[in-house]
Amino acid sequence: MGYQMKTPILWVTASLTAAILLTTSFVIATSTRGDSTSFASSAGQLEVQTVASGLVNPWGLAFLPDGRMLVTERPGRMRIVTANGVLSPPLKNVPEVWVSGQGGLLDVELDKDFAQNNPLYICFAERTGGGGRTAVARARLGSDRLNDVKVIFRQEGPLSSGNHYGCRIAQGNDGDLFVTLGEHFSHRDEAQNLANHLGKIIRIAPDGSVPADNPFVGRDAAKPEIWSYGHRNEQGLAINPATGDLWEIEHGPRGGDEVNIIGKGKNYGWPVIGYGIDYNGAKIHDSTARDGMEQPVKYWVP
Repeated sequence: MGYQMKTPILWVTASLTAAILLTTSFVIATSTRGDSTSFASSAGQLEVQTVASGLVNPWGLAFLPDGRMLVTERPGRMRIVTANGVLSPPLKNVPEVWVSGQGGLLDVELDKDFAQNNPLYICFAERTGGGGRTAVARARLGSDRLNDVKVIFRQEGPLSSGNHYGCRIAQGNDGDLFVTLGEHFSHRDEAQNLANHLGKIIRIAPDGSVPADNPFVGRDAAKPEIWSYGHRNEQGLAINPATGDLWEIEHGPRGGDEVNIIGKGKNYGWPVIGYGIDYNGAKIHDSTARDGMEQPVKYWVP
């Protein structure tokens, strides 16, 4: 049985320079409620305060309009957490997930029209056959349960043994959903294969249908949901509210983590180009650059 570490939720407030932001708040997991710690950083002083504890592998978080937080726990639970750290019982009617390796109940994203009828989206690992795949469901939040749960997308391609699901959701200004899909670790070459969903970012409508202006619609041997490809395991995704650009964070192997701005139909190179090496020290990439493949905004090598 795998080890599951119980971790809490924290507020982190960073005072940045006026050229960037005056104050930013975000949430991470550590320690116990009530702890407060200060750290110096290149962006300014970071003040860390624990908000809630007792969660098991908290993975996704969405702020409700009333200030409470909807939090996923990877073993398959979703809870509502108040601003003063009170945890609700697990919500009922959450989709069954495959809890294996890195898989389980992962991201949650509120619809832009949540205030009207409480729609939200869930990304999770789903078991099928002898492995797992990434799936996305739409539901409505009730007082103690999810209602009207419907799977709107299932990843197609070689299955995962428990790794690299991606599974971050970001909703564009037009309401369409961007979803990251990992390449399942042992199938990295599939990130360059447009005939499946491994190592891709997709764009789908809120009902799971394919927008007509997706870049590969109508192309033979290409999945129409694909927005970009050549990705490894993308687990950060956000829309820049000032520009509308789609920003992504991608885990590299041993080094080579990336920050990318995602463009329509672009190829981000994995595993052909990159800056990391395999975990055993072996070479992975042909080079660090190639025509027709995008460079990251930032990359990290230890």
